Amino acid sequence: MNDDTDRPSGDPATLHEIVEQARRRLSDGVWNYLVGGAESETTMRRNRQALDAIAFRPRVLRDVSGVDCSTTLLGRTLRAPVLLAPIGSLQDLHPAGGAAVAEAAAGAGVAMMSSSASAPGLEATAKAGGNGLKIFQLYVRGDAEWVDDHVRRAIDAGYDAFCFTVDLDYYSRRERDIAKRFVTTGRRNVSGEDHQKRFTWDGVKRVRDRFDIPLVLKGIATGEDAALAGDMGIDVVYVSNHGGRQLDHGRGSIDVLPEVVEAVAGRAEVLVDGGFLRGTDVVKALALGATAVGLGRLNGFGIAAGGASGITRMLDLLEGEIRTCLGLLGVNRIEELDASYLHHAEPVRGGGMHSAFPLLDQDPWANG
Repeated sequence: MNDDTDRPSGDPATLHEIVEQARRRLSDGVWNYLVGGAESETTMRRNRQALDAIAFRPRVLRDVSGVDCSTTLLGRTLRAPVLLAPIGSLQDLHPAGGAAVAEAAAGAGVAMMSSSASAPGLEATAKAGGNGLKIFQLYVRGDAEWVDDHVRRAIDAGYDAFCFTVDLDYYSRRERDIAKRFVTTGRRNVSGEDHQKRFTWDGVKRVRDRFDIPLVLKGIATGEDAALAGDMGIDVVYVSNHGGRQLDHGRGSIDVLPEVVEAVAGRAEVLVDGGFLRGTDVVKALALGATAVGLGRLNGFGIAAGGASGITRMLDLLEGEIRTCLGLLGVNRIEELDASYLHHAEPVRGGGMHSAFPLLDQDPWANG
């Protein structure tokens, strides 16, 4: 990945242009599925407000000629501190679905998490990802035997970790989709959702004790649950509110992050997602103790803009933003960051993800 701008004229030169390409290529229904949230979309807006309420305290007159964006996750080196987060029904954004994400992540040297609600499925997605860092994410739709079968398949397919998403006991009311009577391919003919409602810490512990694969819990939103995960020996605690797509009127993810980092107390690595759209957003989370940052909608914009190559270009641009931000803060490596580089500030724009892309001609999250 690199931050060069000497690209063919049709190649996006900014993340704004990635978003614009995605909007042009998606139908209204799919676009609103990608950018929408639950009910009033308050949680989704708070994700951006929380990020916009953090300013930087840069240090100067330091040698920053050797900025290195790399980090480690699950013992693997990542070229940049990001994970391509799982998105259900990726095949609605691009025919290649999760295979394109896996291919791009492996080529760029970043991590990816494959959704059990996306084509082309567990094994085919893993194959497309080659030797890249891959995590399989499961929605529980069956009994213990059904869960065990998916864990075994993930191990056999070469996934580096197994993830349970724990904030989807009830599928939320996503009113943009309801208003347009839009249903994703992944939501058609869904069955077995009551199993997710009954899945508890005991189920996680059973898998933890039975299988030799690192476990991730995605959807942690309090220090109390983070502490329970740490006590259980969970390898990665993933702070997430599903991009504001599940519980409405939740907190912004980056506001949750410090209490989770404190509660985990070094017993697990910490991921976070929720409104992260720019390199500066990523650096803020790293300064607050995140190991890496999950990219959800930005991942979706990339694949919609051009499949695997669209994601690759998105990652090129994002890494350039991260490197520039680190250098201007006066640090060469992620390990040098801490909260002393951050300061509370009033957001300069109103709520909504448009705050990340002010150069767009119109609010790209407008309905239709």
